[in-house]
Amino acid sequence: MTDGTSVETLTGSSHRDEQAPGIDPALAAFADRKVSVAVALAIVLAIGVSAYVLHGQSSPALAISLLFGAAFGIVLQRARFCFFCMFREWFDDRAPQGVLGLIVALAVGLVGTTLVFGAWLPDAGTGRLPPDAFIGPVSFALVAAGMVFGAGMAISGSCVSAHLYRLGEGSATAPFALIGTIIGFILGFISWNTVYLAAVADASVVWLPRTLGYAGHLLVAGLVLGLIAYAVTRSAPQKPAEHARARDQATAIFVDRWPAWIGGAIIGVLATMSYLRVAPLGVTAEIGSRARQLAGALELAPTRLQGLDGLRGCIAVVRDALLSPNGAFVLGLVAASLASALVAGQFKPQRPRIDHVLRGLTGGVLLGWGAMTGLGCTVGTLFSGITAGALSGWVFGASLFTGTAVTLWSGRRLGLLPRG
Repeated sequence: MTDGTSVETLTGSSHRDEQAPGIDPALAAFADRKVSVAVALAIVLAIGVSAYVLHGQSSPALAISLLFGAAFGIVLQRARFCFFCMFREWFDDRAPQGVLGLIVALAVGLVGTTLVFGAWLPDAGTGRLPPDAFIGPVSFALVAAGMVFGAGMAISGSCVSAHLYRLGEGSATAPFALIGTIIGFILGFISWNTVYLAAVADASVVWLPRTLGYAGHLLVAGLVLGLIAYAVTRSAPQKPAEHARARDQATAIFVDRWPAWIGGAIIGVLATMSYLRVAPLGVTAEIGSRARQLAGALELAPTRLQGLDGLRGCIAVVRDALLSPNGAFVLGLVAASLASALVAGQFKPQRPRIDHVLRGLTGGVLLGWGAMTGLGCTVGTLFSGITAGALSGWVFGASLFTGTAVTLWSGRRLGLLPRG
């Protein structure tokens, strides 16, 4: 590896002259942050050891959830897989790559989840529903929850899962957005009984494979995703072909942003594995559970929440255990995204300004109320719901992106939500 020609051939790098003498070009990108890389390796090692110990203590669900959360956090951070950011890139610049990455994730997840369902429930028309799947009631409350959640994304700058991985990057907004999310959950508990009796109690729960069969569901869902992909691709401006920068493999993997379709494909596979071994992907169950405990301790929410514990989704069930599988998933997500950001040189903690605080808290409250009333967020109700064949997933997704677009459009005309 000391011969320059060999180095260029193996790494694909064209900037060998920029490397300091004696430094392997594949490692040159990390030479100025050795401490950060060492800390990142320690975090990854701690995650692995913790999973090993948990498994040895007869808690395999916690161990697997921790590892799945870590994998999810790395993919989110490396691919910048943020539902809001991907939509905003298309909304502002008609850049389709992010939306296409989401479509790849949904397509892979649809196929994988359907295979799992087919093994567990060969006949979809029996009237039974797949266990633990995010198949919720379709109602006006779900539409309102999606619109409010979308507005929260536009104001705070991310969905809940993206705020979690950005917490690992040192975001100044994410901590306040997550505090706001807890407040929003509590407001959701306070309003739940009224919302439930008015709109949810008599709402239909529609599982598309029950009506269309597995093959019909895959065909229809694939057609809808294909039409969306065609529309966003057609809307993209025609630009001259750009020549990709020649980068060594280490930089491409650990520093540069992964193509969205790669992140989407990995998330689709991860969603299938997670559903098969533990539960569908979701990030708000633990947050909701702790918020419900807090609301109960402060006597803010009704003692009895009508029908909530009988519904599917990221249900805020009060737990006595110190750590639930979803809690382990979230911890793994945040820790691994921190490790990934340290290696990439993207851990850049900021001092919060007043706009960080206000946008984080305001958007977070809307995210929390929307997630509680919609029984989940972008990862749970939208992604896991659509891949499970739930009509509620499609309705929540359409409402959510409508709310985001309306909030961005109106906020910019009022000068409250600048681009960028």
